[in-house]
This record gives sequence, C-alpha cells and structure tokens, in this order.
Amino acid sequence: MSDSRPDLSDDDNPRMSRRPIRSFVLRQGRMSDAQSRFLAEQMPRVGVPYVPEPVDLDAVFGRRAPRVVEIGFGMGDATAKIARHLPDTDFLAIEVHSPGVGNLCKLIESEDIGNLRIIQHDAMEVTEDMIAPDSLDGVHIFFPDPWPKKRHHKRRLVQAPFVSLLAGRLKPGGYLHCATDWEEYAGQMLEVLSAEPLLENTAQAFAPRPEYRPLTKFESRGLRLGHGVWDLVFRRR
Repeated sequence: MSDSRPDLSDDDNPRMSRRPIRSFVLRQGRMSDAQSRFLAEQMPRVGVPYVPEPVDLDAVFGRRAPRVVEIGFGMGDATAKIARHLPDTDFLAIEVHSPGVGNLCKLIESEDIGNLRIIQHDAMEVTEDMIAPDSLDGVHIFFPDPWPKKRHHKRRLVQAPFVSLLAGRLKPGGYLHCATDWEEYAGQMLEVLSAEPLLENTAQAFAPRPEYRPLTKFESRGLRLGHGVWDLVFRRR
C-alpha cells in the first residue's frame, strides 16, 4: 500500500489533534471500465459531497427514517445486501477508495437500491463535521484494516477518541456494530468499546453475528478453514 499524504503529528496538523494519523492509505487500485462509468454517472445522483457542516439527512434521502452509517464498505457487496434487506432504514456509506465506490454505485443502479447514499471522504472528518449529535440509529464498522504490525496499531480505526465521537452521534438506544477476523484486534475493540462510558455491551463479551450482517465470500472461506470472526454490538446508554 502507498499513501498520498504523510502522517501528521499533533503539532503539524492544522485540523486539530483529533486527526493526527490516517487509518487508511490512498491506494489507486485498478478500476474496471464499469466501475469508472458508474462512478462518473451515479455519484452525482447517489453521492453526498463532503461539507464541513451538518448535513440534512431528511433532505438527502427524501424521507424521515432510521439512519445507519457504514464506515469503510470495501467493494460494497455486503452494504448493498444489508440495504436491500432493510428497505425501511436509510444507509449512509463512507469509503475513500474509488474502485469500491464505483462498484457500489453499480450495485445501487443495477439493483435499484433507493435507501443507500455514498460519501467518498475520510470517515473521521465526515463523522465530526457532517453528522449531528444524537442523530444515528446505528453505525457499522465491518472488517476494518487490522494494521497487524505493532508499529502500525496507531492507524487502527477503532480507537478511544473515534469511538467517543461515534457514541455521541448515536441516539440513546442506537447501536455500534464492529466485526473483525483478527483476534488480537477483536480484543482491542472489546477493551476500547467497554471503556466508553456512553456505551454498554449487548453481550457478555462478543456477540453472535446479527442476521442483518451477511457473510462475505472471504469470511465464509475463512470459517471453512477454521478462522474466527468476532462481532461486537454495543448500545448507546
């Protein structure tokens, strides 16, 4: 992987210490012709531009409904399945990588998914700037980059400051659902989420996979090989 921007220390970051280190790297990746076409054609319709102010989600979706944010949707296949399965819920999906954004645009068009919108921007800035406090019914973070090398653990998305920010964006009773196939990261997630005073665990430790989260092809293969997957579902007090 390569990053188009250097890491910034607290002193170097003009946006405040809240965002000193990126949890992602900007990979160019290869986009198919279809992904490129759907990205260009559909983002004006289903994309929500980043703006440094709260967004009116009722206006974005054209209705008032439960709202769930998904952070880091990859190629978007699971995101599309969840949105189809829960048509009465609106989903705001955040991803930085263009091939995945283009692929989800294609799925939205080909499967006529009307309750799904995309923001192609840094999730931490979107959450802080565009999402109002106490406004979300749920947040999904499925299989974030585990950054397995110890020296890279600081890049992991699920860290105390971001969890605190997300918790404040949830309505009371709203949920934060994380999933990972890295056991060590699962343990860190459990520790961080359990330490957040606004959240309470819905299970003793790890939760059964909720029905709405579909198995990915990668996950199914891993389970057949005996690999573990850990779900954590916490609720806003």
